[in-house]
Amino acid sequence: MHHPTRLALCGLLILFIVLPPATGLAGFSLFSRHKAVSPSQDQVRIPLERINDDKAHYYKYQQAGTAIRFFVVRSRDGVIRAAFDACDVCFPAAKGYTKEGDFMTCVNCGQKFHTSRINVERGGCNPAPLRRRLEGAELVIDSRDIAAGNRFFRSRR
Repeated sequence: MHHPTRLALCGLLILFIVLPPATGLAGFSLFSRHKAVSPSQDQVRIPLERINDDKAHYYKYQQAGTAIRFFVVRSRDGVIRAAFDACDVCFPAAKGYTKEGDFMTCVNCGQKFHTSRINVERGGCNPAPLRRRLEGAELVIDSRDIAAGNRFFRSRR
């Protein structure tokens, strides 16, 4: 492989794989951390065994051409919580949150929010709450509640 070709491939690797996650621009990455979910009978159902750990789990729901992103996290008190991967303030940056210990951190402004406050605090840079409930061994989120988060993810024209 010639040197210019190798350099171009390295540049593409950095541009599409390394740089986006490091800067929070997951939307431009070839590999999104958000797993696609689809409704069944107007509900998204996530087995608790997949999310009952200390990690944040990221999902995306397609509605009218818009990928609505949200995360699910179990806080230290054992409560499964859900929020849009956006807030009222920083959503235009489309960077979302990352989990650091017991906190969800806004990738855009760096503010930290204790996981036990997800779904409790709202407004400002708090992760926008997403209504959810437990049914047996599943977390259930109604499609209409996810669709309500469309405003955070619509393309700006």
